Amino acid sequence: MMESYLNENFGGVKSKNSSQEALQRWRKLCGVVKNPKRRFRFTANLNKRTEAAAMRRSNQEKLRVAVLVSKAALQFIQGSQPSEYKVPEDVKAAGFQICGDELGSIVENHDVKKFKFHGGVNGVAKKLSTSVTEGISSDADILNRRQLIYGINKFTEIEAKSFWVFVWEALQDMTLMILGVCALVSLIVGIATEGWPKGSHDGLGIVASILLVVFVTATSDYRQSLQFKDLDKEKKKISIQVTRNAYRQKMSIYELLPGDIVHLAIGDQVPADGLFVSGFSVLIDESSLTGESEPVVVNSENPFLLSGTKVQDGSCKMLITTVGMRTQWGKLMATLTEGGDDETPLQVKLNGVATIIGKIGLFFAIVTFAVLVQGLVSHKLQQDSFWSWTGDDALEMLEYFAIAVTIVVVAVPEGLPLAVTLSLAFAMKKMMNDKALVRHLAACETMGSATTICSDKTGTLTTNHMTVVKTCICMNSQEVSNKPSSLCSELPESVVKLLQQSIFNNTGGEVVINKDGKREILGTPTETAILEFGLSLGGDFQGERQACNLVKVEPFNSTKKRMSVAVELPGGGLRAHCKGASEIVLAACDKVLNSNGEVVPLDEESINHLNSTINQFASEALRTLCLAYMELENGFSAEDPIPLSGFTCIGVVGIKDPVRPGVKESVAVCRSAGITVRMVTGDNINTAKAIARECGILTDDGIAIEGPEFREKSLEELLELIPKIQVMARSSPLDKHTLVKHLRTTFGEVVAVTGDGTNDAPALHEADIGLAMGIAGTEVAKESADVIILDDNFSTIVTVAKWGRSVYINIQKFVQFQLTVNVVALIVNFTSACLTGTAPLTAVQLLWVNMIMDTLGALALATEPPKDDLMKRSPVGRKGNFISNVMWRNILGQSLYQFTVIWFLQAKGKSFFALSGPDSDLVLNTLIFNTFVFCQVFNEINSREMEKINVLNGILENYVFVAVLSATALFQIIIVEYMGTFANTTPLTLVQWFFCLVVGFLGMPIAAGIKMIPV
Repeated sequence: MMESYLNENFGGVKSKNSSQEALQRWRKLCGVVKNPKRRFRFTANLNKRTEAAAMRRSNQEKLRVAVLVSKAALQFIQGSQPSEYKVPEDVKAAGFQICGDELGSIVENHDVKKFKFHGGVNGVAKKLSTSVTEGISSDADILNRRQLIYGINKFTEIEAKSFWVFVWEALQDMTLMILGVCALVSLIVGIATEGWPKGSHDGLGIVASILLVVFVTATSDYRQSLQFKDLDKEKKKISIQVTRNAYRQKMSIYELLPGDIVHLAIGDQVPADGLFVSGFSVLIDESSLTGESEPVVVNSENPFLLSGTKVQDGSCKMLITTVGMRTQWGKLMATLTEGGDDETPLQVKLNGVATIIGKIGLFFAIVTFAVLVQGLVSHKLQQDSFWSWTGDDALEMLEYFAIAVTIVVVAVPEGLPLAVTLSLAFAMKKMMNDKALVRHLAACETMGSATTICSDKTGTLTTNHMTVVKTCICMNSQEVSNKPSSLCSELPESVVKLLQQSIFNNTGGEVVINKDGKREILGTPTETAILEFGLSLGGDFQGERQACNLVKVEPFNSTKKRMSVAVELPGGGLRAHCKGASEIVLAACDKVLNSNGEVVPLDEESINHLNSTINQFASEALRTLCLAYMELENGFSAEDPIPLSGFTCIGVVGIKDPVRPGVKESVAVCRSAGITVRMVTGDNINTAKAIARECGILTDDGIAIEGPEFREKSLEELLELIPKIQVMARSSPLDKHTLVKHLRTTFGEVVAVTGDGTNDAPALHEADIGLAMGIAGTEVAKESADVIILDDNFSTIVTVAKWGRSVYINIQKFVQFQLTVNVVALIVNFTSACLTGTAPLTAVQLLWVNMIMDTLGALALATEPPKDDLMKRSPVGRKGNFISNVMWRNILGQSLYQFTVIWFLQAKGKSFFALSGPDSDLVLNTLIFNTFVFCQVFNEINSREMEKINVLNGILENYVFVAVLSATALFQIIIVEYMGTFANTTPLTLVQWFFCLVVGFLGMPIAAGIKMIPV
């Protein structure tokens, strides 16, 4: 019943991409909230989000107007007079000729007129004292001056809250405020009637309890906030390729300054506002800044690049002009960070549980108060003293009110939603050590329910350390030995030259000399492997690049699966070079180089020979690439597309990328955990099958399919096929997206997807959990992901799944523990008030119980590390009940035992312990309080396992759990033995202590018996 109510009212919030309406609805339903500041601390600030959306709309309008104005300006630019510009004195004194505001207005407003006036890119670079080839000088003094004039590339962030802010927020609790007022009244009335210090004990006891609760809560919350701060720092570590001091180097985007020359490639995020210097086929996605989905072409005619936008295609060099808060992105980021993360489904569900129990608790509190007051009134009526009220009566009335309020304190489990955050923060911190950076809280939780992982091959299942090990050039297959000179000697000289020209010009990588004077190859692992091969043939990268003039570049992307360039040859004439997926490039060839290096037509025999070579390489788990070229006609211009056919095949290379150690074992762990692993790759099907078999992904009853074939299938065929698919090769990003969508919607699977490229963003966004690669991943992929796998290792993904399950189960344990305390504390005080007219647990005692239950209980149970047997259970999936039947069985069984014991003490306690005299009631109530607390201490141990009998396994390894239990027991002894005047307790005898401990301990075998009841 509770589960269906929760699903109906609090189930609309998803792990990601929740609607505004769903986020609003559950907030309205949370009526009984003791402390909104604390309860909603980790929920999204919807007002700030609306502000950010409005900002995006105004940016869109601003840019639209700027583009229109710049187009109009282009038409009149010849006839108009340039406006005067005066360089501010401080800028001049620092050695620059243009100020930050002027630079900002050029780029942000797309001001072509000002841009031309300042002399274009070269003119602006000169005024910024930089060089478009060598970048700025890294002299510390010059860098400081630059920073002083133009600012730094950092955004304004919300200041971290101090510990005292958390104390203040913990004090905002409505019930604690009411208890504070009760304590004040109690102090005044008590001192007035009984004098100091005797009359102050009750009031001071409540004040001390409130302060203890506040400080323990604030300390827990503060530590949590520090963990999130550390994670935020990690999230912001973004580096980019920069030329400074004539050296190409990797730098943090936060160190960039105006004048820096940045190298952008497909998938990069533009790190600051700037101007296009040189590059090819650059398409920029400005949707993050403007909401506009249509990509913008950036070239020398439209050279403006805005911070926060993404490179969708192409590559270029840019000159940084404006940084940090001077950019629109800086202002938008400042607003967005205040918007916060979406709340997670579990947080929302537990807010629902807290709301239901809060309402029940409020009802019981009102009834308890009414019953206690009625008892007092009827007692006074019997004594005919109804019209004469003393200070003692007022204090008694106040005590009743305090008890009622404290029942609400105990009944509203404010700690439930916060336990989720505590557990997630703990797990995120630990996962960071295990090389997984969680970007969104919900991902940590959802990963525990994952039923399918769609993994990339390259770099995730394999090491991403690539080397060319086999070649088939001029129709001759050969292994690449450590002596490449032998390969050179067997090939005609003209072919070696052609091969070097193809390798060094048709590449997205670069060979540079680093600071240490050593040669360094930059680029993707595939590009690096081929450049390494080119250099081993005795090639000279820089010499080859300078000899030929690049006319056009069509960069590689996962849709075309090929990269082409057109070059102007040293002796005149144009040539196109192409490389890419072997079967695709081979299909574009109609000629081939024979063993003498002569161009001959590609007949059927040659095609069969090359195809069988490709398949042979692929079946040995090698990635295959085909290299081809064609002579272009002299009429070819940079605007024309490079032809798609008519090429001459130079040869095929086989690249080895070994499987990562430990992947096979991790796949086996997933299988035993009920998680299906599927490989989705752009590689050749034979390569994919060979590696999938090696990893244990492809089994005898599984299917391997190619993307083009998958696309052709009808919906009925897909429904039959998808559950059996284990490998999808030659897939496009759209195929990946389609597979993920069907798995999620049609089959109800919880899907985790890995991705590293720009085109993986839609699939990462569609998946329940998007996992981006930290090393090979582009900024676009990381931005769309929920978790970043810092070491690009598949085994880390399995660790994330394990932690996800651990979070889910830990929170279930805590909920079970807390609901047991809730049920017992409520029923004990309510029934006692109704039947005897007094409450055995006082306000101070209930506050202490609340702290054991809320903050300390969460600390102990929500931070249990994951156990290996977690990966031997089936996943929860999409439809699992959070409060399961097993939990209800444990809660009701344990509550019944505790209630029976306490009720026995209330009814027969005096005769059982032969208590008499004026202190008998106080001793009995102390016994009840002490027994109740020790029942909770042992029940906390019971809650470590919900189904297993052995609850002590590994208990000593969890230091937090042991520390919390020890502290609870120690404080309980101090409260009972030494703080009687404040806590309404009295010291107990050894026999009485022994009784309390035995009753608490008996809860463990009883819990073991309850676990044997099938549900």
